[in-house]
Amino acid sequence: MSSQPKPRVAVVFGGRSSEHAISCVTAAGVLAALDRDVYDVVPIGITTTGRWVLVEDPARFELTDGALPEVPATGTPVGLPLDVDTKALQRLGGAPGAPALAELGEVDVVLPLLHGPFGEDGTLQGLLELSDTRYVGSGVLASAAGMDKQVMKLLLAGQGLPVGPWTSFRARRWDTDRDGVVAEVEALGYPVFVKPARAGSSIGITRVTSREGLAAAVAEAVSHDPKVVVEAALVGREIECGVLEDLDGGEPLTSLPGEVEVVGGHDFYDFEAKYLDSGNVRLTCPADLPDDVVAAVRRTAVRVFEAMGAEGLARVDLFVDPARGEDGIVVNEINTMPGFTPFSMYPRMWAATGVDYPELVHRLIQLALRRPTGLR
Repeated sequence: MSSQPKPRVAVVFGGRSSEHAISCVTAAGVLAALDRDVYDVVPIGITTTGRWVLVEDPARFELTDGALPEVPATGTPVGLPLDVDTKALQRLGGAPGAPALAELGEVDVVLPLLHGPFGEDGTLQGLLELSDTRYVGSGVLASAAGMDKQVMKLLLAGQGLPVGPWTSFRARRWDTDRDGVVAEVEALGYPVFVKPARAGSSIGITRVTSREGLAAAVAEAVSHDPKVVVEAALVGREIECGVLEDLDGGEPLTSLPGEVEVVGGHDFYDFEAKYLDSGNVRLTCPADLPDDVVAAVRRTAVRVFEAMGAEGLARVDLFVDPARGEDGIVVNEINTMPGFTPFSMYPRMWAATGVDYPELVHRLIQLALRRPTGLR
């Protein structure tokens, strides 16, 4: 047996965003899939107030009977290093008489399973960069740009990728130039989707069919983010495609596309439909598409991934409508840390492509372990 120590993986999840619970569910799936014979695993939860704690029972974060899990504040508080000379976790405080600070062993790679602000948006990635700590997924810029729907659309359009009609404004403009904002929104044509610019899991999104519903929709979006994006409703099939960097440095790999269909009970693929009411949603992997459309979707997903400067993994969401001509593809968004529960579309698409859940997690960690540090 080799005496080589196992790579130590800190799985970080929870966090301060409105997607806290979904991050916990994602972590439960990943922690169950990680091979303890290959990796030394350290589960670290971040509470809704930002407290980092060691987690003793990862299974408690599984989605059960529709109850959304939450990281408790009762675990041992820990912190990551902020300098390049040590990769050791620090215990902050402890039992009476114990040292206020104590090293808990070095970390080789961090698997940041946070969704939304304060985790998926470049903030945690920046913290890890300070100490040259390797981590899974995109860097600071791609994470931040992928989280901000306005910036993402500008970057994609600048690379010649097709995006749907949209407009964006901040809460202060809604207060000072409401007529101007309403005119821009109505130029898109109803129905429209009013969204927080920097949120995910369909949180804070409202489908609006007339001017009368606009104020309430903006108020809901602003409760999550002072920047609002309004998108014209797009006709077409909702298609998703997984992207995974190649371990050997070749062109990014793509999964077979999957399709999301809301078959009842919801106006669109909202939070409840995604996580709490699966009976009214049909997820098909692989999607029933002609071969040429599948090829076009996969090519577009790679173009989006590279245009954003993404790393590791991403899920690219598109609309496909042959009536538009050519391949009929319009890019909706990129998700640089997609949902990773066993029933989420990203791992399901890869399973349909021949990469099962444990192997997918293993590949992501191996990609991170090969990542150069100190070169940002």
